[in-house]
Amino acid sequence: MSKPYNTYDELRQSKLSTSLLLFLLLNIAFSLFYVVSAINNSRQPSAAAIIVAALSMTGLVISLFRMRNYEVSLNYLSIIIGFSWAWHILFRFNQLATPDKTFLLYSLMTVFFISAITLADNLVAFCLHSLPSAVTVVVLDEFSHIVMLLFTIVMPPISFSLHHLMQNRSEAFTIDLVRRLSEEREKFSDLSMIDPLTGLYNRRGLQNKLEGLLGADPCCHYLLLLDIDHFKAYNDNYGHSMGDKALAAVSVVIRDAVRSRDIAVRYGGEEFLVLLIDVDETEALTLTENVRQAVLDLKIPHLYNQEVSTTVTLSVGIALLTGANIDASLTAADQALYQVKHQGRNAVKIADLPCDDESPSSAAPSLD
Repeated sequence: MSKPYNTYDELRQSKLSTSLLLFLLLNIAFSLFYVVSAINNSRQPSAAAIIVAALSMTGLVISLFRMRNYEVSLNYLSIIIGFSWAWHILFRFNQLATPDKTFLLYSLMTVFFISAITLADNLVAFCLHSLPSAVTVVVLDEFSHIVMLLFTIVMPPISFSLHHLMQNRSEAFTIDLVRRLSEEREKFSDLSMIDPLTGLYNRRGLQNKLEGLLGADPCCHYLLLLDIDHFKAYNDNYGHSMGDKALAAVSVVIRDAVRSRDIAVRYGGEEFLVLLIDVDETEALTLTENVRQAVLDLKIPHLYNQEVSTTVTLSVGIALLTGANIDASLTAADQALYQVKHQGRNAVKIADLPCDDESPSSAAPSLD
């Protein structure tokens, strides 16, 4: 099963790694062929062919264990091995009893074959590997077949240049596409943590924020549970459409009444949760009272029943956020909210929960 790649750069590095691996293997195969062929024919093998084999084997081992920048390594190996093949061609040509121009063309085609198979996606490495042998062959041929040799030498770079141009355009399109897809993924990931009606975080967003919050240095944070008073009666009298508008209006007020670093969440139907970050008890009470008063100042009409006409109000329970036990804080805030409800509503009450000396847990528990 193929390995998944997280980024386009990882995919590109994988392609370069494969090209380098194939390049080294072909050079090993051809260099060993020439060495063995020379020994079988009682000839002295060229030192260049031996160097190509040794260098390629060494590069192969390094590439499997330690190499990181494959593109730079491929360029360096290409020029070193390219000059080694040029040296091999010169050595073998001087070994011939009579000058054989066919040998030169055969040797040049061998070098071009290795380059074409392995370096088609890397024009620089292709030229670095092929050019030394091409110049050597032209000089040894004494320019007697210059037209044919130039055609043989020039056509592959031209073809690969066009291929390289098209590939660059394709890569540019792919990179842009990957970037846009990544942006869209982040956008949808953010949207999945936002309540669509109120624009506040939902429970998933809260869970995500808690994981980062509890992993940070321990500070005093306070948890607020806020509930719109008699909201079922509001929906019954005004309808759910008006109820949604009231929820949206209250949400805006809650978000605006706390600080930018605080976390506001739609926790349930008409229930909200706010995390007040790095505050003491006095500041937490002040901020909470500001929220309650801001909702009251909206003066959203609320006909609770035929005899009682009032405005939309908010009841709030507060608890210290203990890093070791989030559930305990939620329970304490909920109990404080319950007491407010039974003592007349439209008020704030802080739970009697002592500060926990334990260090914050590394992960937030599920809030579902």
